[in-house]
Amino acid sequence: MLLLTLESTCDETAAAVVTGELEVLSSVVASQDELHRRFRGVVPEIAARAHVERILPVIDEALRRADVTLDDLDAVAVANTPGLAGSLLVGLCAAKALCVAKDLPLVAVNHLHAHIYACRIASGEDVFPCVGLIVSGGHSSLYRCAGPTDFHYLGGTIDDAAGEAFDKVANMLGLPFPGGPALSKIAENGDPAAYDFPRSFLNDPSRLDFSFSGLKTAVRYAIAGPGKQDFSTLDLDETTKANVAASFQQAAIDCIAAKAMLALERTGVSTLCVGGGVAANRRLRKRLETDAAAAGAKLHIAPPHLCTDNAVMGAIAVEKLKAGKVESLDLDIIPGLVRQ
Repeated sequence: MLLLTLESTCDETAAAVVTGELEVLSSVVASQDELHRRFRGVVPEIAARAHVERILPVIDEALRRADVTLDDLDAVAVANTPGLAGSLLVGLCAAKALCVAKDLPLVAVNHLHAHIYACRIASGEDVFPCVGLIVSGGHSSLYRCAGPTDFHYLGGTIDDAAGEAFDKVANMLGLPFPGGPALSKIAENGDPAAYDFPRSFLNDPSRLDFSFSGLKTAVRYAIAGPGKQDFSTLDLDETTKANVAASFQQAAIDCIAAKAMLALERTGVSTLCVGGGVAANRRLRKRLETDAAAAGAKLHIAPPHLCTDNAVMGAIAVEKLKAGKVESLDLDIIPGLVRQ
């Protein structure tokens, strides 16, 4: 079995070729960082137009690297939810065109579920049942995953995603885009106890939710005070920047780790699988390793190259195809935050 998987939910155009045994024959990712850097964030219209330009070359390169042709494929899979509407449409239209041209089955992929499945691909073993934690630029969510096609939403952010908060705080500190990695880098030289930033819901055992908006606002007040502020005019020394970054990062990690452990406790599941761009954060990975070991739980965190958006994780479509879960050509996108 050979599958072509496509990913275009946000600002990476990606394609991969995988086998029914989850062997990755090729993986191609075209980043748009340079296009969005001047805006210090992803601009949806720019992202969609870039996908249009790149989707066919990326598919062609993935097939070339795998040494296969369209005639060798058994199905095409595409992420159709959640994400930016324009970006999702480009990937879905490309997938449908290939399916029509080659009379292939179409498989829909939930981008969030796929982030968890990246742990299955990387580990080479069955990771289900598990608690799935996704922490990324657009999402912070917890799932009970009974199996690779059976995900139950447990809770998530009620406002900002963790990755968005990292990027916005980085912007306040005048750090380059993408902000999350830049913030984590300077945080290594800071004191995580320098500022006592809030940790929303940390001590509330009744809910498996996150909230990072208040944390982000607290950072703003700490460095600039209330009211309108042009952060480019702030004159913060490097020690202050490092301390703010470290304290913010520690507060965010405390919340993420605590809710992940609470999810394990409440579900009775003994395996935690973690994916998403923020899961590449070294401090978060170490904290989850420590907490999971203390809880007697098995931990799988996707390797860094499978944390950021990619098409390899779309191999979750193998499970859906084996279960006969294919789509008609009237499949539509479901943009935005989807709790399913």
